[in-house]
Amino acid sequence: MNLIPIFLIGLFGSIHCVGMCGGIVSALSVAATPSARVIPLRPVTVGKMPGPSDLNHFMHLSRVFAYNSGRLFSYALAGTIAGGMAQSVRVLTSLSSLQTGAYWLANLILIALGLHLMDAWSGLRRLEALGQIVWRRVQPAVKFLLPMDSPAKALMLGAVWGWLPCGMVYSVLATAMLSGDAVSGAKVMLAFGLGTLPMLLTLGMLGMRLKGWLLDRRVRITGGVIVLLFGLTGILRVVNGLPLSWLDAICISPAGAAH
Repeated sequence: MNLIPIFLIGLFGSIHCVGMCGGIVSALSVAATPSARVIPLRPVTVGKMPGPSDLNHFMHLSRVFAYNSGRLFSYALAGTIAGGMAQSVRVLTSLSSLQTGAYWLANLILIALGLHLMDAWSGLRRLEALGQIVWRRVQPAVKFLLPMDSPAKALMLGAVWGWLPCGMVYSVLATAMLSGDAVSGAKVMLAFGLGTLPMLLTLGMLGMRLKGWLLDRRVRITGGVIVLLFGLTGILRVVNGLPLSWLDAICISPAGAAH
């Protein structure tokens, strides 16, 4: 239950993935060849031998799922590293100042992300630009994975993509560091990744058709307000001197709990 807030941040914040990654995400998730197109969803008739179209549809689905599985693996690995590092430091010294700094950072990035989704502040675009620069540098090294014409290539490319700069990922990664240990950090990042999964799976299947709807100002404002509220409530908690557990960093706790 404590991971539900993390999941919700991934779910509502994943609108940002459409704006940040744009056509790259849909292209990587959909394209089997440079000229590939989106394959329309249609049911397979029971008792009917699968034809070439059905097999293409199956391969398309397998690439989309493999790509996102690789991305989630990288998120979980990053959470394991962040939680493990914090656990190791805790053995040597107090983490109070580090926890406080990570707590503020996590919630400030959520506020920035919310404002960005609402088109009220464009500061995160610098980080997005950095992500594009990093991708251009990385792309020659992974060109053997393109075109993404097999699940194995999709899995590896998704694992690479999971490490590209993203403000939303960094916010939750700071929360993973506050989780206390490597296993808990992995759980936090995995819950976040699962939250982004519905959006990116659908984007991978429908491509530009979904992107147009998600870039609608009303949709972005709705998602931005929700993410902004997570960050603002978290800041209010730390200002009021409430305990610095990883759950408090997401600012959801049982009503009426004593502090």
